[in-house]
Order: sequence, then structure tokens, then C-alpha cells
Amino acid sequence: MPVALVTGASSGLGAHFARTLSSNGFSVVVAARRVDPLNALTAEIKAQGKIAHAVPLDVTDPGSVDAAFASIKQLDLSVGMLVNNAGISDMKPALNISADEWDRVVDTNLKGVFLVAQAAARQMKEAGTGGSIVNVASILGHRVAGSLASYAASKAGIVRLSESLALEWARYGIRVNSLCPGYIETDLNREFFASNAGLALIKRIPQRRLGKQEDLDGALLLLATDAGRYITGSSIVVDGGHLVSSL
Repeated sequence: MPVALVTGASSGLGAHFARTLSSNGFSVVVAARRVDPLNALTAEIKAQGKIAHAVPLDVTDPGSVDAAFASIKQLDLSVGMLVNNAGISDMKPALNISADEWDRVVDTNLKGVFLVAQAAARQMKEAGTGGSIVNVASILGHRVAGSLASYAASKAGIVRLSESLALEWARYGIRVNSLCPGYIETDLNREFFASNAGLALIKRIPQRRLGKQEDLDGALLLLATDAGRYITGSSIVVDGGHLVSSL
């Protein structure tokens, strides 16, 4: 059974991705800084007769990344699929962003993606089996919005990083792609999108609705499985047409 590692899996999209992969034949390893939600998620998945493990992980800390992959190896598992989902945002005008605030976003969203992808690729290369890496970016990796300079820069970096890694690692049978969601409804943003400002934003999406978490499943499974075996270095946008709408 293929093994998938999902970072940022303590809530939101990460937890959803883990459930989706588990339901489609993957053993899952879920990782995040908050361990209690991970344990609850693995218990839920195991109750369905599936295989799941939890490991603590701070994607910005190389030592934590090494420890997580050592723990996975101690479980006699080898990661064949990675969803690099851990990420944060900080909405603030660019003139007011401090160096520490910039580093916090870019270290998590871009440096963290690289560190985990590198560790996963090393394990895939050692196993000789290849694999798939899906780096979760955003439509803001392709266009911009106000007061999100650090977030947009980090997500654009993920898109280009994925292309670079795809080029270097194709020889090892490792595919690397980026998944770029538009506005997806979650517990964290539901209240905002019910406000006047949120409703106005939804009207700018050509499909006139927010995405649901399950709207990402098709793209995720395409990139995660052999259905997408000839796809690497690509960026798949799932946004209800938002990216092609008028500015």
C-alpha cells in the first residue's frame, strides 16, 4: 500500500487531504506542530479500517524535518507521496511588514516546502521507487491581491520551486507539481465569506460560489496516482475560474 505524508494536517485542507488519500488506498502519515489533533485524525482513520500514523513536525526546522523522516523510517515505511500543505498567511500592507513577519511567512510557506520535499525526495531516491510530490500553492502564486505581499511571494515561489525540482528529480522517477486552490470554504473563513465583503468577493468568482474542500480531490488524486504519471512540473489551478476573471 503506498504511503502518503501530509503536512499541516492538524486541521483544514491538510486533514481533508489525509482523509481523501486514505479513502483512495493510501496509508497516511499526518504531520504538524500540534499533535493532539493529529492523534484524533489518525484515530478516526483507523476506526475506518485504514492505516494512519502521526508525527510531530515543524517544517521550518531542519532538525524537526529530519526527526520526522527518521520516525517514518522507524515505522518501516517509505514515503512515496507527499502533500506539502503546511502554510500560513499574514494580511498586512507591505509598508508595515516587519522583517520577522516576512520571515515567518516565507520560512513556513517556501523554506518549509523545500525542506520537506528534499527529505521526501531523498527517501524516494534511496528506495528506488520514485514518487509524487504535490506542493500546495495558491492562485496568489499566479496573481496578486492587496496586503498579502509575503503570502503571494511565497506561493509564487512554490510554483517555480516545483518546476525546478521537477526538472532535477525526473531522473529518479519523482514527479513534482503544484496545486493552486482558489477560495475554498473552511471553518476559519466561513464567517468572513458570510459578511458583505466576503459576499462581494464571491461575486467576482465566475462560478459565483466558494470552492468546497472536496472540489480539490480530483486534482489531488490525479497528481498523487498513476493517473498523472506523465504530469510533472505543472501547476493545476482549482478556483472556479477566478484566475481568468477580469481584474
